[in-house]
Amino acid sequence: MSDIHDTATELFTELTGRTPDGLWSAPGRVNLIGEHTDYNDGFVLPFAIPHRTVAAVGVRDDGIGRVRVASTFAAEPVEVALDELGTLFPTLRQAQGTSSQGKPAVPEWAAYPLGVAWALAEAAGAAGAGIDIAIASDVPVGAGLSSSAAIEGATASALNDLWNAGLDKTALARIGRKAENEAVGAPTGIMDQMASMLGEPDAAIFLDCRSLEAQLVPLGVAEAGLAILVMDTRVKHAHSTGGYGERRAACERGAAIMGVPSLRDVSVGDLSRAETLMDDVTFRRVRHVVTENQRVLDTVRVLREQGARAIGDLLVASHASMRDDFEISVPELDTAVEAALSAGALGARMTGGGFGGAAIALIEADAVATVSDAVNAAFAASGFAAPHLFTVTPSAGAQRDA
Repeated sequence: MSDIHDTATELFTELTGRTPDGLWSAPGRVNLIGEHTDYNDGFVLPFAIPHRTVAAVGVRDDGIGRVRVASTFAAEPVEVALDELGTLFPTLRQAQGTSSQGKPAVPEWAAYPLGVAWALAEAAGAAGAGIDIAIASDVPVGAGLSSSAAIEGATASALNDLWNAGLDKTALARIGRKAENEAVGAPTGIMDQMASMLGEPDAAIFLDCRSLEAQLVPLGVAEAGLAILVMDTRVKHAHSTGGYGERRAACERGAAIMGVPSLRDVSVGDLSRAETLMDDVTFRRVRHVVTENQRVLDTVRVLREQGARAIGDLLVASHASMRDDFEISVPELDTAVEAALSAGALGARMTGGGFGGAAIALIEADAVATVSDAVNAAFAASGFAAPHLFTVTPSAGAQRDA
């Protein structure tokens, strides 16, 4: 963490010639189970990971109402007037009925912090003083570990403090989702932002995405002699394009056919009727969400009653559902899961939105090297680029660090 703090501070000083007013950070997340259930008002069970994004932030010393952002992701900073933020983003321009032709007004990486500034100013009633933001991160980008929510959480936490907005963590998570949905144009739910804001050590967050009620569920992974291995396939994905939006549309279509507000209101017992009403693809999308909601509830119950060693079969069933019914896996993810299970993992599944990214495996703590070797060998045998393998522990959410 100290390296990321130093990098963000140095970038801020290069940008402004002074030291920041403070350092704020927010983590990425792993979703233990509950994929594509969040935007269906369902249940999810993520946890924050040690990998974090740091925002070095300071109020501008020239009194000008502009926001300037710099990042280790890009060579050049982006600067805009605070009162022009709402005109920058294609999704917003379309909603306003104005032109969105031509290239985006800002690079996509900058749309995350700038979208947060816009959404927080709207929530607070007005923007605060002009601001400079420098961002550094060790959350893998495009790996399904929510690097975007980490940027949003760090930025929102900083602006909430420096603009004296007085918003709580759930409100800041809503702001992150609004930025991602309306500024970036990614039709994601609120799971990532809530996990990044509310994370606690050694606990997962059992989140009801309809009410936003959150409960901490102790995981006890280390206590049980286990570890969670992340297997980043290095296959990049982008939620603002293509398949993610199509899956969301199928879920909305399925809910409409069933005559309910969302798939949260469809039970496993309703699936036989659903199958008679829908085409095959829509039904399989619906079946994944409905059964995945039940798997989240079952996982929470099993964790509380039996502990982490007993959840492996639920993880495996979740991956099969995403692979076969929701069709969001890719060969690299399937290879990672199968290799980990063959090497003795208790359970494994892809995590995140799919179409690339990472899988996780619940393994014996003393088998990290054995399982990692098996996954590396399977990737090599399949002709895939080497994956990035590392363990994670449930960690703290967004906070001010300095």
